[in-house]
Amino acid sequence: MANKLVYYGNDTLKKVAQDVLNINGDLIKLVDSMFDVMYREKGIGLAAPQVDVSKRIIILDFEGYKGPVKTIINPVIKDVSNKRSFYEEGCLSLPGITKEIERPEQVLVAGITTDGDEVEFEAEGLLARVLQHEIDHLNGVVFIDHLEDYLRNELRPYLKKIKKLNKEK
Repeated sequence: MANKLVYYGNDTLKKVAQDVLNINGDLIKLVDSMFDVMYREKGIGLAAPQVDVSKRIIILDFEGYKGPVKTIINPVIKDVSNKRSFYEEGCLSLPGITKEIERPEQVLVAGITTDGDEVEFEAEGLLARVLQHEIDHLNGVVFIDHLEDYLRNELRPYLKKIKKLNKEK
């Protein structure tokens, strides 16, 4: 299964993704394909909707940041810290756009591994941010949706160009 990255404007990015009900060979192939796309695009996180699959799956690779490589199925943010901070975010599905986004600094996340095991863990800093960013994708939210309207409006010319990338693939 050769999946390709989709860009802002693709309908799958706007939908709430469906829960994964079965972990099987097809799902493992999808996860492997997602890692291929993420590495090819030089990302550190990716959600299934970014490869045009409306399933609740996210992947992360934090080895470069002395952190984990993870696949989380049906991830849920169970708790967030009150302390919030700004950090410049970008997104593979919105190439060339970065903006300061405010998010909670710590999160408690639960989900399922590809082995079918339930996991729950705390994350902080960049890992917490990427988890929130990728889980947003599962809910039909892209990072620029967190911006005030006037800032998002300033991006319109860039967003028009990005939408055209969906037709080029």
